[in-house]
Amino acid sequence: MTTSPIGVAVVGAGMAGRAHCAGYRTAPTLFDPPLPPVRYVAVIDADASVASDAATRYGFERSGTDWRELLDDDGVHVVSVVVANHLHREITEALLAAGKHVLSEKPLAASLEDAQAMVAAAQAHPDQVTGVGFVYRRQPAVAAIRDLLRDELGEISHFNGRYWCDYALSPQVPMAWRYQGGPGTGALADIGSHLIDVAEFLCGPMLSVGGATFTTKVTERALPLGTTYGHARAELSDVREPVENDDVATFTAHFENGAVGTFSISRIAPGHANSMAFEVMAQHGGVKWDMDRPAELSVIRRLREDGFDGYNRVLAGPAHPYVKGGLPMDFPGVSYGVGDLFGYQARAFLEQVAGIKGLPPVAPFEDGLRDLQIIDAVARSATAGGATVSVAP
Repeated sequence: MTTSPIGVAVVGAGMAGRAHCAGYRTAPTLFDPPLPPVRYVAVIDADASVASDAATRYGFERSGTDWRELLDDDGVHVVSVVVANHLHREITEALLAAGKHVLSEKPLAASLEDAQAMVAAAQAHPDQVTGVGFVYRRQPAVAAIRDLLRDELGEISHFNGRYWCDYALSPQVPMAWRYQGGPGTGALADIGSHLIDVAEFLCGPMLSVGGATFTTKVTERALPLGTTYGHARAELSDVREPVENDDVATFTAHFENGAVGTFSISRIAPGHANSMAFEVMAQHGGVKWDMDRPAELSVIRRLREDGFDGYNRVLAGPAHPYVKGGLPMDFPGVSYGVGDLFGYQARAFLEQVAGIKGLPPVAPFEDGLRDLQIIDAVARSATAGGATVSVAP
């Protein structure tokens, strides 16, 4: 275990980048044992004003516009890469070669080829810690459900999941990198990557996918006149470009344990700002969870034959993963939100860097590659009219 200060930098100061900045600020306040001192070194973004604003808000020492300035900075040890997917590979490979630990946002890369190269780079630098940002594994209720499925509910028969958002519903949302790329790089990769990871986190590996369908309802978007981040609106130009990828994706899956899965992903679902939900049916009961009410789950634990079967509502509390020590007031009934998960993720990553055996580790690059292999299989199924496509083991 190291006690030396850990210097942190974040590349990308948009919506998710700021969540990483906030997560690193929170991490030292969470759980035990104490972390080594954390030094907040730099926030980098192509837009100087955005980088400066984030650095000021989250207490980082400086801001900049070129991530390459981090390579020779001996005071930077940990870097979060939170930029457009197609930039992940170049930045990550350079940071690993410079001796930095790298936490990449999901999806790991824009293509299977890039993801495979990033995994190879991580394996070539075994002394560096790498991870991919599948934060929903750290939802206390989701982690508790995994324990229930593993320890009590028996053989899983069916996973039914959805991730619906409305950030792309309006045609007035400007063109951005999220709307460019081949089949499967739209809603499926952006938010479906989380749902796929949660499904395998709970149910184990998939063997095949099939029945995939994609649709795109907003077929073109106007370029913005200024810089945009996240899903923000902006003043639009008169220049319009075609949307290249999926607004909606659906598919089915078969898992290695014999379970089946049904999946629905949309970025044009009215009234669903950020709505992931799932049900898992198993031999001795079932569970339901909805991110609209993240700190509770519904569960049937013991099946009866007297007509009194039914789901019980359970509030996540200190008896469940991540709650005790993970909130300023870890008391039953005190809730949490998605923003808290970035603190849990940052804390886990910093523990790995420091050699502390505490929280479960952050998902490795291999899991990010695995996620993209499934996304690629779904895209191939859709292109082939819904044909069944095997997933690499």
